[in-house]
Amino acid sequence: MEKKLYPMTFLPIGSKKPWGGTALAGKLGKTFTETDSEGNETTIPADEKVGESWELADMGERDSVIANGFLAGNTIGELMETYMERIVGDAVFDAYGTQFPLLIKFLDIQDKLSVQVHPDDETAAQRYDSLGKKEMWYVMDAAPGAKSYLGFKRDVTASEFYEHCHKGTADTLLNVLEPHKGDVLHINPGTVHAADAGMLICEIQESSDLTFRLYDWGRELDPATARPTHLDEAIDLIDYRKAGPELYTPQSAKPKYSAPNSAGVIADEEQFTVRELSLLGGIKVNFGSQDSFLVYCCLEGGASVNMPDGTGEVQQYPLRKGDVMLIPAECPDFTLDPAGSGVHLLEVSVNPSEARDSYVG
Repeated sequence: MEKKLYPMTFLPIGSKKPWGGTALAGKLGKTFTETDSEGNETTIPADEKVGESWELADMGERDSVIANGFLAGNTIGELMETYMERIVGDAVFDAYGTQFPLLIKFLDIQDKLSVQVHPDDETAAQRYDSLGKKEMWYVMDAAPGAKSYLGFKRDVTASEFYEHCHKGTADTLLNVLEPHKGDVLHINPGTVHAADAGMLICEIQESSDLTFRLYDWGRELDPATARPTHLDEAIDLIDYRKAGPELYTPQSAKPKYSAPNSAGVIADEEQFTVRELSLLGGIKVNFGSQDSFLVYCCLEGGASVNMPDGTGEVQQYPLRKGDVMLIPAECPDFTLDPAGSGVHLLEVSVNPSEARDSYVG
């Protein structure tokens, strides 16, 4: 008898960054490993500066490993090669094949994140045989004085921006925001962006690692801190227009939802839809009409996904703060129950035209 698929969590993949901090371990309870030059795997100390935790990634060498159930130890790439549309649904499989279409991360930004840009799907396909990189940042926490940079504060020219990058003054052209907990940044391909100190971010994006570093706050001038920059390569990818209000949704501007367990749409893009859910009580979820999968990111508190296992038994799959859980398309019906108060989730899917009324109780 063929085993039924089930909700899956993954082992986090940590990435040390000069702008990183210790919040991924300290606040989200992450434990990371790394492999030394001799091939030995060691634990990254909790006081090391880790900037990124890749939670669900199908990126070849950096491929998420399943942490629970009978598929534990397999990668998401192996899962896609074996189970295909049973994981993502027929429509998504037709569009993406065996490439899982999302990359989900947590970011701990405690110093200046480089000024960077991502390509769109068309350019990425033509030049790099890759998906482009549309992404969304959900601000899980922000210290007083934290800044994000999103687009330009006025229309600029390519030559003007190029000159400012070489003079070390590129930031003077950028649109500066002071983010707060619960704010949402919509980072379109072509939008120049950066951040400065004191933010914990949940990042939802297309399955692509195409990032072009344009300016690194002077670190590129010091041999001890220099990282490659890609200004010449990316100069024609950039949107030089003044940033529009659609790029930023502050917490205060979100729609207010009064019904218990209401899920508010906070990003409705061609590439993905993200809903924000404060879980006040148990709900039944039915997303079978989507012909897709769901991903839950647990930002606060804890919950459990309760689902029949095919034998008549109901299995509980815990979802704790900092967890990212994949619900395969094969598992469209389940209940979602809080494990206490203050449960806050993001729900991600890839076909935004459907499943507006998944919550039925």
